[in-house]
Amino acid sequence: MLTSLLAEADLIAVGAGLFSLTVAERAAVMGLRVVVLERRDHIGGNAWSEIDPDSDIEVHRYGSHLFHCNSREVWDYVNNFSAFTDYRHFVYTRHAGQIYSMPINLGTICSYFGHAFTPLEAKALIAEQSNEIAGVPSNLEEKAISLIGRPLYEAFIRGYTAKQWQTDPKDLPPDIITRLPVRFTFNSRYFSDRFEGLPAIGYGKMVAEMVRSDFIRVFTGIDYFDVVDQIPKATPIVYTGPVDRFFEYRSGMLGWRTLDFDKEVIEEANFQGCPVLNYADEEVPFTRIHEFRHLHPERSYGDKTVIFREYSRFAGRHDESYYPINTARDRRTYDEYRAAAVAQRNVLFGGRLGTYRYLDMHQAIGAALNLWDQVIRPHFALGAPLKPASDDNVRQQLPPE
Repeated sequence: MLTSLLAEADLIAVGAGLFSLTVAERAAVMGLRVVVLERRDHIGGNAWSEIDPDSDIEVHRYGSHLFHCNSREVWDYVNNFSAFTDYRHFVYTRHAGQIYSMPINLGTICSYFGHAFTPLEAKALIAEQSNEIAGVPSNLEEKAISLIGRPLYEAFIRGYTAKQWQTDPKDLPPDIITRLPVRFTFNSRYFSDRFEGLPAIGYGKMVAEMVRSDFIRVFTGIDYFDVVDQIPKATPIVYTGPVDRFFEYRSGMLGWRTLDFDKEVIEEANFQGCPVLNYADEEVPFTRIHEFRHLHPERSYGDKTVIFREYSRFAGRHDESYYPINTARDRRTYDEYRAAAVAQRNVLFGGRLGTYRYLDMHQAIGAALNLWDQVIRPHFALGAPLKPASDDNVRQQLPPE
């Protein structure tokens, strides 16, 4: 069956993350026949959620995914597939046996230094402490201190960063961080976007709604490279797999960070009191704990809770990739792949893996909608070339925020 469907498809989507599913859904509305190939056992990419059989709580298999955006277009689009709750995300961090709110805000500063600062006093304190670094920072540690001062860096950034990258921050390049937000108000909301919430039916059911069309056929557990010879050369392909894998690693392997999760079901209804608790101290081996029942307080769960402890490490070739390391060498390597991608006929590269770029969910959807509107739809409707006007067909312009 797959062979005949590949031969007859108008469009092939490689990978079933939000970028691919958005393109597939738009194509199906136009009456195009789409085949989606996904090597994992589910759709939705890293946003996938499912009911944990040991606790009956919906968990995010790849860590907590929070939807937020400023784009009315993207917000209206996702609401086609699920109503969204009014969930607002708050994050807390544990350091030296105390709990503080993140990102760093006036409440964090007052609690850490044990003094009731006014906003002007707190701003002056941070400015004084950040003056320690003179000149251009040469590494991540110096850059962070130049932004927030040494005390806050040592408490909340150093240990967490060392665990996240498994590298001393003194050995990391400064451009890994461009800014560290510090709010001189008591606003402790993690995001400040116009729209925020979680799909009321869960991500797993939401992505299923995205492909609920007779024009879309989804195949999980299928590696594109095992069936590529069955796809006609003229069939357009939207490729969201690893760009280095597409070109058989001929310029080298791109660097990524991956995450491991240690699941524990606990016989109590509330373990930590919040969805995400960071652990800033370097001697704690994990970076944070997710407790998923707090993502949906509107639901009635039982007397158990499930937590995931999150660990970070370098990604191997067969690991799930999360965060591009993006060293100078990685950027040079990606530039070679990008040039090769632009030269491909009938293949458009997108998504996190296809563009070697970290994308939030709303950014992946926004980029896919732009690619559809600017390139793919005009190709099928008007016979326009299957390339953007710009030679950059891999890093699509994101919708205005």
